[in-house]
Amino acid sequence: MDTTLIAADGHRLSAYHAGSVDADRALVIVQEIFGVNHHMRHVADAFAKEGYYVIVPALFDRAERDVELGYGPDDIDRGLKLRSEITGDKTLLDILAAAGQLPADIPRGIIGYCWGGTVAWHSATRSTAFQAAVGWYGGGIAAAKSEVPNCPTQLHFGETDGSIPMTDVEAIKAARPEVEVFVYPGAGHGFGCEERGSYMPKDAGVAQKRTLEFFAKHL
Repeated sequence: MDTTLIAADGHRLSAYHAGSVDADRALVIVQEIFGVNHHMRHVADAFAKEGYYVIVPALFDRAERDVELGYGPDDIDRGLKLRSEITGDKTLLDILAAAGQLPADIPRGIIGYCWGGTVAWHSATRSTAFQAAVGWYGGGIAAAKSEVPNCPTQLHFGETDGSIPMTDVEAIKAARPEVEVFVYPGAGHGFGCEERGSYMPKDAGVAQKRTLEFFAKHL
């Protein structure tokens, strides 16, 4: 189901939401560079079935509305171009608008994938809107490793990710020993997406189990 959010600067963006507003916990789920597509709705529905009220803001609305991409080379190029047209501070405004849409009297977490993994990290370090944060294969986290999360944070990376070298992951571990970091041997970028060639069902299942346990502990 779709809804409309209004950011602090007046920007209106769409969002997909799922689950019951009477849930005990809530999540903001942050998209990859492919928009709020079929996979992101699938992710949201899966968390809703686990008892979360979830919302997935359409971050690309600041550059182009109604973007839903697949996972081919042209889609990657287009997604990267759209991402480059949106500044980090504007993205954070949209994340906070999504957080503000969640019920105020229940714990709130954030989880993101790919670009969204980096956005989730920034949301944890640059705001106090969340009680827990999880990032899956966020390529920009290493560049912001000196930033301190304001809530418990957990990160997941694939060992053979072509865009996130293990030197970056080790640098994150060294800079932020308080953060849980998991590496999946042999897994590449996007190993948690069932629509990508890099999908690793076993690793995705383990990462999801760890994510759910983490949120259950902190939310």
